[in-house]
Amino acid sequence: MADLNLVTYCGLYCGLCSSRNRVPKQATALFETMKKEGVEYWGGEIFPGFAEFWQLLIRLKNPDTVCPGCKQDGGPPFCGIRKCARERHIGTCALCDEFPCDRIVKIARGYVTIIPDGERIRKIGLEAWAAEQEKRSQTGFCYCDIRNEPYEIPRD
Repeated sequence: MADLNLVTYCGLYCGLCSSRNRVPKQATALFETMKKEGVEYWGGEIFPGFAEFWQLLIRLKNPDTVCPGCKQDGGPPFCGIRKCARERHIGTCALCDEFPCDRIVKIARGYVTIIPDGERIRKIGLEAWAAEQEKRSQTGFCYCDIRNEPYEIPRD
């Protein structure tokens, strides 16, 4: 069963974000390679800022330390969608009577699946949709693979 805390207020699925899906795998591979070479012991002598880099690499290996998800106060702190959803006491915008509102239309310029996904949530339910997205995340797909630029995260 999918973790519903990974469903964002706007209707994205955190498991499809590269910082939770792809980056931890890549950071782990780089960390393990560098550790095997012993770089953690001598890297600071030849790479300025190595200690900070090494700590960042350790953080990047764990998706929960990079971004725990917007329902756990991760993501952009200024997000107006989060504020609106919390004020309306809804778990995701697809469940709002005003979906898709102007805020969702703005973010959909970059996240082209957000409105169709919201419609899918309405059709099959949040739990079933989240399970589909969890399966999708296992394929290695990430939103950045199809995201359009530029996009805007609506502010308050």
